[in-house]
Amino acid sequence: MKPPKGSHLLRKGRTSIRGQYYVLTTVVLERKPVFSRPGAAEAVLSSLNWLERKEKIVLECAVVMPDHLHFVAELRSGTLAQLMQSLKSYTAQKVNHLLDRRGAFWQSQYHDHAIRKEEVLKDIIIYCLNNPVRAKLVQDFHDYPYWYCRWPV
Repeated sequence: MKPPKGSHLLRKGRTSIRGQYYVLTTVVLERKPVFSRPGAAEAVLSSLNWLERKEKIVLECAVVMPDHLHFVAELRSGTLAQLMQSLKSYTAQKVNHLLDRRGAFWQSQYHDHAIRKEEVLKDIIIYCLNNPVRAKLVQDFHDYPYWYCRWPV
């Protein structure tokens, strides 16, 4: 039986493996499109780059959608829970300040998926980057302003 959505039981069995690639997704509380506002999406991308400079992750790609974030990264230190807590805490403070808002920012949970085969990493990165296309925000992800990829695509 599958645990109910948002249940702490969803974390049961979650592991954090250094050197493992993960696809991670987190969503803004009530799916408010806060990343449509100037500076907000850039703050998230900047935070991910900071985590890479601090050797917490190796960031492969990221796309900041109007109300959520997808990124692919190799975990270098700590746990997924620590990584996401750090990212969400800092970006919540930063974006709340930028947008002159207060209170909770992110939904408490996040989704992670371990990428088990290196040969599918490129396909997952392309899939992640094409989120704005599937959402009909642009016809080509290159035209979307809030994405990053380590590799030429």
